[in-house]
Amino acid sequence: MSTYKIAVMEGDGIGPEIVAETVKVLQAAQRKVDGLKLELAELPVGLAAYERYGSTLPSSTVEALKTCDGGILGPVTTHVYNVHDESMVNPSGKLRTELDLYANLRPARNFPGVNTRFENVDMLIVRENTEGMYADRNLHEGNGEFMPDPDTVVSLRVVSRRKSERLARVGFELARARRKSVAVVHKKNVLRRGCGLFVDCCSMVAEEYPDVAVSDFHVDAFAMFMVQHPEKFDVIVTTNMFGDILSDLAAGLVGGLGLAPGLNLGDRFLLAQATHGSAPDIAGKNIANPIAEILSVQMMLEMLGIRNKDGRALEAAGRIKTAVEKTLEQGVRTPDLGGTATTSEFGDVVASHV
Repeated sequence: MSTYKIAVMEGDGIGPEIVAETVKVLQAAQRKVDGLKLELAELPVGLAAYERYGSTLPSSTVEALKTCDGGILGPVTTHVYNVHDESMVNPSGKLRTELDLYANLRPARNFPGVNTRFENVDMLIVRENTEGMYADRNLHEGNGEFMPDPDTVVSLRVVSRRKSERLARVGFELARARRKSVAVVHKKNVLRRGCGLFVDCCSMVAEEYPDVAVSDFHVDAFAMFMVQHPEKFDVIVTTNMFGDILSDLAAGLVGGLGLAPGLNLGDRFLLAQATHGSAPDIAGKNIANPIAEILSVQMMLEMLGIRNKDGRALEAAGRIKTAVEKTLEQGVRTPDLGGTATTSEFGDVVASHV
């Protein structure tokens, strides 16, 4: 028996809708794969948690997550959180630092039945997740933005050797299992110390992988190359903010954020989280695209299978991936992809294919 405890956190906006369909597909996979047992535990986060428990990320949720193998996190509407209220933390950023989820894996690839300007796109952005420019994760205590006077803001960016090296190692390991090519993206020509340290760390790690080809690009030039010839790139390793921006760009090349899954990776815990936001303007309308969240869980199962040498988890991941592709091949699409299927209808079809 392969048993995994998986936390389910709905989030805000469209979160409850797409997470419900993700759970539906996950349970279908569990029923189909003999010997796979998934213990699902619902945990509160986001605005609903704030209303009930006084915090967007209750301490009870964090402690419960430490007993889980993985989790599903719906999008959160952080732009409406009160930044002056210490109880309204960004659950996504806080969990990344609290659980040391140091690598954010964001793939972008073509899907059957989804017409795009480019073919043969299959890239994976490996983004540092726990430091960098974002003020909610660049200091041990406090916030990395300061106002020396009412009209001036100073923002800190943190780059460390240990975190850069371990991120690079994840990228090279993944590249070795893919097309054996890594692009290191930075702005070393201007940010000489921070990006300089990051590139040096990547270069050092690269020496351990002589079978993997390595190139490096300034981030502005790389953005141009991505929209000219995205099919040329395999694994992209980069810092936090650069990776956040480039992954949205990559999603636009293959059909949009509704097709953009993500996995937050730590040494002992995995958090499935779609790249897109909470889309409060369409919340409750049953029209949101659940693909990104479903495929985020597929990535989580695949990584659990790899780490635990577990064929059952790998089979479940494979079934979910194939089921999504079959659904799109049949022409079943949500409105963002030009279709008419509701969120729940799309989930039903995917679950039936599983």
